[in-house]
This record gives sequence, structure tokens and C-alpha cells, in this order.
Amino acid sequence: MANSPVAKIAGKLLRHRSTIYREIKRNTFADEEIPELDGYYGKIAQKMAGERRHRQRKLARCPGLLAAVIEGFEAGWSPEQIAGRMRQEKMTETVSHESIYALVYSKNGQQGNPARYLPGRRKKRHPRRSRKARDTVFPRDRRIKNRPDEVEGRKIFGYWEGDLMIFRRELGSANVTSLVERKTRFAVLFRNGDRRSKPLMTKLIDLLSPLPRPARQSITFDRGFEFIAWRELKKGMGTEAWFCDPHVPWQKGSVENPNGRARRYLPRELPVVALSGSAMKEVCERLNATPRKCLGYRTPSEAFAEELRKIR
Repeated sequence: MANSPVAKIAGKLLRHRSTIYREIKRNTFADEEIPELDGYYGKIAQKMAGERRHRQRKLARCPGLLAAVIEGFEAGWSPEQIAGRMRQEKMTETVSHESIYALVYSKNGQQGNPARYLPGRRKKRHPRRSRKARDTVFPRDRRIKNRPDEVEGRKIFGYWEGDLMIFRRELGSANVTSLVERKTRFAVLFRNGDRRSKPLMTKLIDLLSPLPRPARQSITFDRGFEFIAWRELKKGMGTEAWFCDPHVPWQKGSVENPNGRARRYLPRELPVVALSGSAMKEVCERLNATPRKCLGYRTPSEAFAEELRKIR
């Protein structure tokens, strides 16, 4: 098919013509001394493709680089963070995040199971076309501006805000979910082993479902990936979910304030994975037993109990 139009080649190979154009551009041979020989040659193109694959196997060829990647994984870093840190530190050998993903999901990578370090913990990488846009994960009709007007004035009981408290990366992936009821400022804290969304939502449902339905009408979150399983709330206990606008998590200020108070007892340097259930309960009790000016110097526990009595 020498000298055939690209459209004809694409039709013969059942490929889009842009694919053929990319192949020609990527693997065209160029000779500076004899320009007349410039062109696309099948055997040379195959050799060039093989050389590219060899370069992409840098992690397999460089044990020190691979060790640095594994060390980053063990610290809880993502491939993007590992690759970015290498560039920031100006290491003599660096690697792209796509090469790290290629290793993770390769046959060799699966033998050591490095995929267990990734937040999603998938054994196979999702194709790019299957990755959901944020507006699919957090639909527009779930934005905070669509939340009922009655929520804004804090006059109605049962509307919560939720957040995730993160700790130093080298201490592992354990974290703490914080929930605050907007009207009474009543706080609930619980520990998570990692940032997977479904286990987090399961724990949340277990904690709040014993409350009467009017006491758990909705929860407002930011757009962190740990909250992507928000639909489980509706299925599990009939609670609605709302989300802050992109990049403005301070729209849920009710939970940000108690988070600051909780940091007195749960500093970022704390190895939260070793924190006992009774210790977590004690932190909650301290927060909820503190008189608040906005409650007329009642405690959140007192205000919460009073609201529960009204609906029971």
C-alpha cells in the first residue's frame, strides 16, 4: 500500500485515520545526510516502538528507582505524588506517574501486588473512557445551593455536615470521619482504616441509623473521593447527601470549627491507627460537653438530647 492515501490505509486496516497519522508521525524515519530516504518503513517503525517500550521499563531496569517507588507507596503516596516528589527533589533517575501505573497493573507488578497501596485497590486499571466525570459522581442537583432553604438558618434539627480528618502520611492511611449536627453542634467522630468510601458510609449508617428519621435528614460533604459512595446513605437509612461547590469546602463551616477543636486531642502527628474506641469516645464526649455561646452556653449534648425529646 505504498504511497496510498491515509484514508485508504485507515479503511483497509479498520482504524480511524487519526490513528494512522499518529503512527506515521511517531515512527517516521529521518536521515539528515540523505533526506531522500526519509519516510515510514515498517521494520524501522517496529524497532522504534520496541525502543520506546524498553524505555518504559525503566522501573524493571533500575532497582533503586523501584525501591523509591515502593517506599512512596508504603508511605501512602499516590503515583502522581511519588513522581512529582522525585522531580521536586531533582533525583538523578525519575519516572512518570503513568510508568508507575503501568508497573502496578503489569504481570510483574501483580506478583508483588503493589495495587494494594492505591486508594481504589483495583487489580485492573479502569480505561480512561470509563472514568467518571465529577459531575457524574457528584451530580449538579446535589450541589449545596439546591439544599432546602430551611437548612441555612439552623432552625431545623437533623441536618449534618461531614468531613475527613487527615494525619501525617508516614503514619499510614488511617483517618477520622467527623460529623456535626448543624443546629445543636453535636459531634460524632469515628476512625477509618483508609479512605475507601463504601466502608466509611457503612460505618456512618451504623452510627446514625438508630436515630429517628427526623434526626438524620441530610449530610453535607465536600467533593473528596472518600464520599463517592454517598448514594449508600439513601439506600441504607433514607438520608440525603449534599455537596459543597468545587474547591470551596469551607461552605460546610459547621464541621470545620469542631475539627479545629478536635485537633487539640487528635493532632496530625498522632498515630490514629493505634487509637482505641474508648479514646475516640472520650474525645467526642469532651467536644459535646463544652458549653457553647451559640447555644446559650448549653452543651451540644444537652441541646441534642432536647431536640431528640421533641421528636420522640
